[in-house]
Amino acid sequence: MRKINLYFSVLLVVMLLLSSCDKDRNHPGYSYFPDMMDSRAFEPYSQNPNFEDGLSVRLPAEGTIPREMIPYHFEKTPEERVWAGENIVNMVDMTSEDVQRGKELFEIYCINCHGEMGDGQGFLFTSGKYPYPPKSLVTDVMKQTPRGEIFHVITVGFGVMGAHGAQIKQEDRWKIIEYIKVDLQGN
Repeated sequence: MRKINLYFSVLLVVMLLLSSCDKDRNHPGYSYFPDMMDSRAFEPYSQNPNFEDGLSVRLPAEGTIPREMIPYHFEKTPEERVWAGENIVNMVDMTSEDVQRGKELFEIYCINCHGEMGDGQGFLFTSGKYPYPPKSLVTDVMKQTPRGEIFHVITVGFGVMGAHGAQIKQEDRWKIIEYIKVDLQGN
């Protein structure tokens, strides 16, 4: 009798092991939490009957601030640009790694207009696609321009330059400025 129980137990264990194996790798087997496996959420651009306009993508709630995006409540005026130059400073000490990262970011966001050397001879201007010459960042006037003023211009724009505050995080704007000041201008 003991032998039969032992054989039966071994057979049961073998059957459980074999039945738990699934030959289809796309389906892992049983789902104990089906709501975790099959989401009931709507895809971002699909129709959503829960809202009047039928859209799934919603605007953020009014008054909310995205992570790492500090509000900048200054306007695109010459007075506020000068004020920013006198009063806004980077509170973080920049390292050579930050300057290197600033160069990478400059090549992503700035090089097309301001050029590789920061002389305003970027591809958009030299190709004739953009009629206005961008500001040269290596002139004596720009060398004397405070970092806070450049931060303001990157954030809200100035003249024909558009605002980049929504595309570039605050800490990255400071890294770009440090690259301009240290490597391009030699300050």
